Amino acid sequence: MGIRSLLPGRLGFGTAPLGNMFRAIPDDEARATLEAAWDHGVRYFDTAPFYGSGLAEERLGQVLSAKPRDSYVLSTKVGRVVLDEHESTTPDFGEKGGLFEHGNPNKLLHEWTADATERSIEQSLERLGTDRLDMVWVHDIAQDFHGDQWIQKFEEARTGAFRVLSRLREEGVIKAWGLGVNKTEPVELTLALDEPRPDGFLLAGRYTLLDHEHALTRLLPMAQEQGVDMVVGGPYSSGVLAGGTHFEYQEAPPAVIERVGRLKALTEKHGIGIKSAALQFSLAHPATAAVIPGATRPGRIAEDAAALAEQTPAAFWSDLRAEGLVSPAAPLPGNA
Repeated sequence: MGIRSLLPGRLGFGTAPLGNMFRAIPDDEARATLEAAWDHGVRYFDTAPFYGSGLAEERLGQVLSAKPRDSYVLSTKVGRVVLDEHESTTPDFGEKGGLFEHGNPNKLLHEWTADATERSIEQSLERLGTDRLDMVWVHDIAQDFHGDQWIQKFEEARTGAFRVLSRLREEGVIKAWGLGVNKTEPVELTLALDEPRPDGFLLAGRYTLLDHEHALTRLLPMAQEQGVDMVVGGPYSSGVLAGGTHFEYQEAPPAVIERVGRLKALTEKHGIGIKSAALQFSLAHPATAAVIPGATRPGRIAEDAAALAEQTPAAFWSDLRAEGLVSPAAPLPGNA
């Protein structure tokens, strides 16, 4: 079926921040943020067991369980099983450091086998308070979490999670599946396989104003050729494009801060918001089906909706290209 026909709009909501990423978020603030997303017409929500050891799924479920199930599209991920046992120390997430140190204290089993995949889905359904999932992403089988061992994890997923999700799709239990990663290489490798066949992929941080060259030249031509669409996660590059200080889930280095400053100066020159530039750039590629920025405050949702609707002048995109702030090959709104 693919994923484009499943999605109710081009703006979704990514719930990673609601797993207490970077900071502890009060429950009422998380609920208000989700309700604001709903009130602004967002009907696609993405989550994962990894986000705060089930915390984001729990919070999302508390809100969505009160909505008609046929009125929204829901995706979660497999690769982490939440255990009853609690962590005694801050978990190590490779390059991602103590990303969810403020989340639930439960330990995670990092496994992509068939048994773990089915167990993960069962747990997610319970936390989300629903009887079905629309899409499932195979989560984080990439270098940023596994270093040189990532190929081993990919093979575990290929013979485990990929096959389980293909079967569930054939049985009509889920409508689509793919990969949810922060690196392009696992998706490239998957698209090179004869089977199983993914419907799409969620690529976080790799098709943004700050970082898009690699995906543009290697991954996206393959995806377009096979009719496999992309959901863009992290369109604000971990927040640095939206006024934050993080890039790649860590403090942004000086070179990134300098580039963001140049981008902001150009948006100010043309009287538009940098969020508008970020979202509209990611959506301009024909492979992009949706963008899913995250948020932890209700007011951010209105900003995202306004950014998507803002009219950006053709001269902005032309200047962006002329100043070398975007790849010469990147599709831009209005074919600038």
